[in-house]
Amino acid sequence: MRDFHQLQIWQRSHKLTLAIYKATNSFPREEVYGLTSQLRRAVLSVPTNICEGCGRKTDADFARFLQISVGSASEVEYELLLAHDLNYLSDEDYNKFNSEIIEIRKMINNFINKLEH
Repeated sequence: MRDFHQLQIWQRSHKLTLAIYKATNSFPREEVYGLTSQLRRAVLSVPTNICEGCGRKTDADFARFLQISVGSASEVEYELLLAHDLNYLSDEDYNKFNSEIIEIRKMINNFINKLEH
């Protein structure tokens, strides 16, 4: 069993989750059960699946949960674009969050490759 706190992929995805939760506080009220909720669930899924994978016994099981994190990161990337195009996120926030989720996804994929080889 691994300690997820020690993993940079978890640390960065947790930090991004906190930032996106804060940013979505300013989304329109009518989005509370729509984009706000969906974006929060997707971004939360990234570090959550890293944690769950850390609790698994085999590298193959861990890699499976990391793959789910990658899928969630892709979902976040789209939802950030949508939020930006709807003018819910500033250019600055969008660029910062988008580049971070892309980097996190790359890091997770690299980690998966190390586990599988």
